[in-house]
Formats: sequence, C-alpha cells, structure tokens
Amino acid sequence: MRRREFIATLGGAAAAAWPLAAPAQQSSQMRRVGVLMAYPEGDPETQGWLATFRDGLRKLGWVEDQNLHFEFRWTGADATLMEKATTELVAAQPDLIITSSSPATGMLLARTRTIPIVFTNIVDPVDQGFVSSLSRPGGNATGLVNLEPSMAGKWVELLKEVMPSLARTIVPIQQASAPYADLYLNYFKSTALPLGVEVIAASADDMSAFERMAAAQEREVNTGIIPMPSSFMTGHAVEIAAITTRHRLPTIFSNRAFPAAGGLLSYGNDITDNYRRATVFVDRILKGEKPSELPVQFPVKFELVINLKTAKALGITIPQTMLVAADEVIE
Repeated sequence: MRRREFIATLGGAAAAAWPLAAPAQQSSQMRRVGVLMAYPEGDPETQGWLATFRDGLRKLGWVEDQNLHFEFRWTGADATLMEKATTELVAAQPDLIITSSSPATGMLLARTRTIPIVFTNIVDPVDQGFVSSLSRPGGNATGLVNLEPSMAGKWVELLKEVMPSLARTIVPIQQASAPYADLYLNYFKSTALPLGVEVIAASADDMSAFERMAAAQEREVNTGIIPMPSSFMTGHAVEIAAITTRHRLPTIFSNRAFPAAGGLLSYGNDITDNYRRATVFVDRILKGEKPSELPVQFPVKFELVINLKTAKALGITIPQTMLVAADEVIE
C-alpha cells in the first residue's frame, strides 16, 4: 500500500524540474531513437519504465510508427553484447540514443561525440567523464542521475535501524556493471565507522559467485548485505532476493524491484519517474536543442519499500516509525 511520497535532497543541489514542453507538431518526418537497455528484455520492472517513457512521449506528440521509430538493443550486463549493440546503434546514425547504465553510456561516448545521448539512470556523470559539468554538460550527452554515492550512507543507517546488532556489512560488487564502485565504498565506510559497522567489499561477477558469498556469510552473526547498485544487480533482482532470504541475510537494495521480488527492503529514487522526466530531454533535443546546453537533473522522487512478509521470515521486527514512513509495505 502506498503510504506517502518520500521527497529527498541528494548530496548536490538538485536541478529544478523543467516545465512540460509543448506537444510536438505532427510531422511526416520519421525521427529515429536508439534505445540501449543494459537489462534483460523480459524484466518486468524495466518494461514498466519503458511503458512510462513511451506514454510520456505520446503525450508530447511523439507517436510510434507515425513520427517516431525506436531501435532497441537489449544486452543485460554482458559487456560483449553491449559493445556489439553500441557499434550497431552508432552505425545506424539515429537522431538520438537513450542509454540506461554507466558502462553503456561510456561505450557510446567512446564511439560518437556527435549523436545526442540521453542517459536515464546513471551515477555521477561528471566524475565518470560523461559531462563537463551538471549545469552545462558541454558535449553530446545529458540526462538524469540515478543515485548519488552519498546514498550509501543512508542504506547503512536503515539496515542498522532494522537490525540494531549489525556489525558487518558485505557489499557485493559486479565490477563490469559498476565502474563507479569506489565512489560508493568511500561513503559506505565513512558512514559505517561511527555506527560501529565494518564494511567489506566482495566480488560477485556472476550469480554463482553471489550464491557462494551469501552461503559463506550465513555463518557470520550480525551480518547484513547491501548489493552495489548496478544493472547487473537489478537484472537479477529475483535471484538475489531469493538467495539473501534463503541464507537469512538482512539486505537493503537500491530500488523496489528487490522487495517486490521478495527481498527485505529498499530505499532509492523512483526510476520510473526518471523515465517520465527523460521524455522532456528527448522532446527538446528532437526539436533542435543541444544536449550540451540541457542541465543534468537529479532525482526528485524517492521511495522506501518494505517487505513485511520477508521481515517476519527473517525474525526481524520493523520499527513502527519506519513502517509509517514507508511508501509501500508488502504484506
């Protein structure tokens, strides 16, 4: 059930939301938009993001098969498939390319500095070299930030709140899909230290490695898990939720896909809202504006989701204050 909307301010100053652009004029010219999704095509969460994205474009006058054509590439977190997909999309020379992860954005920018690129949910585009600055991107890429690395501190605090005995936090990382991992780890450690929590990074390059890591931690008392946010982790939400629950490891995730799949809880920005807002970037660029002059925007809508059924299975009592604050409680 929806409790309330969590609005939060991230580390930097969030860019103000733009006013809605006027609907596009119907045109006989077909505009082509490439879409590079670093997720499995059958993932229901990802399909939900895209449904919102398509609906938003229709409201702005961009109708598929009338004045707009999408060229999709689905790669998951597979670097080889992603390389192939970026090469194909750049060779097709679309009017614009939508991208959904940091690795995909980096690969595209290595191949083109002319085709406009709109990223929808990535981490720190300045430190990763995708834009010159948030207010004036300066190149051919702009878009929306997903999570600030400072969010890592909030996850540690929330996990400690539901598990006061927490002494160790394991952070599984799939490095290929999370090149920004060190940015997060700095915040994990600085927040965890005053709380008396040790942070340990763990390699999880595939699901077999994740399973072995979880099995090893089951024998450790007062241990929780915070998976490093990435397209790999989101794309394996169902498996990760099942593994962490089976091994009785309290876990907090970065988006609602995990508690929806049976994980304990999540806190992060509403990615669907990012895709809704991305339509304004697409509309303005297709009408002639330059990505270099469209400021990068921060998330404005956040949500806390708790799976109460999983909490009971793990023997965890969620504080009443947290239940009241939650946007959604799955029972």
